[in-house]
Amino acid sequence: MDSLITAAARALAAGDPLGALKRVALREDAAALALRGIAMAQLGDFVRSKALLRRATRAFGANEAVARARCVVAEAEVALASRELGWPAKTLDAARATLEAHGDRVNAAHAHYLAIRRLLLIGRLDEAERLLGAFDPAPLPPALLAAHALVLAGIAMRRLHTAAARDALAHAELAARRAGIPSLIAEVEHAAFVLRAPAARLLATGEERLLRLDEVEALLASDALVVDACRYAVRARGTVVPLASRPVLFALARLLGEAWPADVPRNILIARAFRARAIDESHRARLRVEIGRLRAALGSLAEVRATRHGFALVPHAGRTAVVLTRPVEEKHAAVLALLADGESWSSSALALALGESQRTVQRALDALATAGKIQSFGRGRARRWMTPPMPGFATVLLLPAPLPGD
Repeated sequence: MDSLITAAARALAAGDPLGALKRVALREDAAALALRGIAMAQLGDFVRSKALLRRATRAFGANEAVARARCVVAEAEVALASRELGWPAKTLDAARATLEAHGDRVNAAHAHYLAIRRLLLIGRLDEAERLLGAFDPAPLPPALLAAHALVLAGIAMRRLHTAAARDALAHAELAARRAGIPSLIAEVEHAAFVLRAPAARLLATGEERLLRLDEVEALLASDALVVDACRYAVRARGTVVPLASRPVLFALARLLGEAWPADVPRNILIARAFRARAIDESHRARLRVEIGRLRAALGSLAEVRATRHGFALVPHAGRTAVVLTRPVEEKHAAVLALLADGESWSSSALALALGESQRTVQRALDALATAGKIQSFGRGRARRWMTPPMPGFATVLLLPAPLPGD
């Protein structure tokens, strides 16, 4: 490898893409194409980066398996950064195996962490934890130690283990500063911001306040009966009653939880849970049926008692009842939560992360764009959606990951 290639590679490792381009910008050999592709990725031009990396992969000969595998890993990183979550995981696994077989532990570890971060983005935490637990980060350089700690923190935050997340972020900050890469330091700082920012709203006895992640964790570990509007469930002390597939029952539970300890008049329950405009006897009959179903669902946690004017929620064991909801509520909040990371997403990646059909996600994107809340660029399969981050709010509770007890 010549001196210019070596110098460019060192510049990229230090987070200096412009310094790397000064050395290889006019070269067309395979190694230079690969370095140019990585440099363009660091500068945020993912389209050109992907094209350069694919040219580099083709330019490397059949006997240069390690170089080709490194290009595959770099392309996977670009796909992850541009939120193309549908890229073939088997291709990355094959590249990682090639790198391990040839003793390139650093790039093999990098491929390993890319696979884990993809799983984290699409909410498959159990698989991410399994892969992470099978890997020893001790011999890795500081940049990959920071990546390891960031993944640990990401999983801990989605599990609502805030103490573990805080410890992991402290290790990530030390490693990132040893690596001296500004973009990595910024990523750690952004992750630390999530722990400090409001992540949910608490509605209790007619008042509301914002909660940080550690406060949400404490609430769920408390003795309170929590009507969880982030996950559409009712929970208390580790017992969870999922109601995501029963929206009418959840709507009734939320209305009763917001009014606790008072009751809710029947007409209000009918109008808001059934979205009825003109209330008649059929609505009152339906309310009796749905209240009966809610009583059966909440049997181990609370009663729903009839009052003179309506119904009231009565938690067992003298518990208080509260409602936990998103810091900002609107129709397509889950889509906005993913877009709030400031990255550009394709509709297919959003569908994969949310577990929805692409058509459902596209309708939500169109509605948000019409309202001026998001914007798109590109056309066809290259179309991407993004929005500025929601100022001052974390989005962990809006992402598709199970909470304790789920």
